[in-house]
Amino acid sequence: MVRILLVDDNPSVRHYLRAILEQQTAWQVCGDARTGAEALHKVLESPPDLILLDYQLPDLNGVDVAKQISDLFPQIPILMVTIHLSRQLADAAREAGVRGACAKQDIGSVIEAVEVLLRNQTYFPTIAVS
Repeated sequence: MVRILLVDDNPSVRHYLRAILEQQTAWQVCGDARTGAEALHKVLESPPDLILLDYQLPDLNGVDVAKQISDLFPQIPILMVTIHLSRQLADAAREAGVRGACAKQDIGSVIEAVEVLLRNQTYFPTIAVS
């Protein structure tokens, strides 16, 4: 069973992503976090197999959280899921150790991205410069 940690400050988004992810029989959402600090605490307490991380959090941004997690646990793949996906954000996320980025509203790409990251590959779709 693949254990996934969801990090998003919006409870409805966490609920929605959990429902979508858990349709995959081999995936289990092992926990969720509302803030970057809470995410770091949960990862230290019980490292998941994969992290879905929002960019906009109330305390830290997702790139900063990803950098801290990647420094401690470089083996855990992190997928940044955001409404505001841009080339600049994807580049910053990649530099912070994130292995994939996709738009929150494109749920098909979220599932595809998780599958790709679980195969130890990266997922950075071509992003139009906005």
